[in-house]
Amino acid sequence: MATLALQTSTVKPLGDRIFLRVQAAEEKTAGGILLPDSAKEKPQIGEVVEVGDGKRNDDGSRTPIEVKVGDKVLYSKYAGTDIKLGSENYVLLSEKDILATVI
Repeated sequence: MATLALQTSTVKPLGDRIFLRVQAAEEKTAGGILLPDSAKEKPQIGEVVEVGDGKRNDDGSRTPIEVKVGDKVLYSKYAGTDIKLGSENYVLLSEKDILATVI
């Protein structure tokens, strides 16, 4: 089977989708206890790497996406499609799955 090697610069989301780099999971608790891989929670914060052109309206125009490349965002826990490129984890999700920007 052939292996496809992708880079983040070759991924362009379509429509109202957003491509995020997932923030690393917490390695230890607030009390300093190291967490095993099975106990780590899926991170819900990511950095926007690429954005689509926006949602197409009924009249054919597009509604621009509210976030831009470089923004840190909080997204729904079970939203999107998980993608692994090299050693980095990414998520491809719809704009409606983004809950807030992180300042």
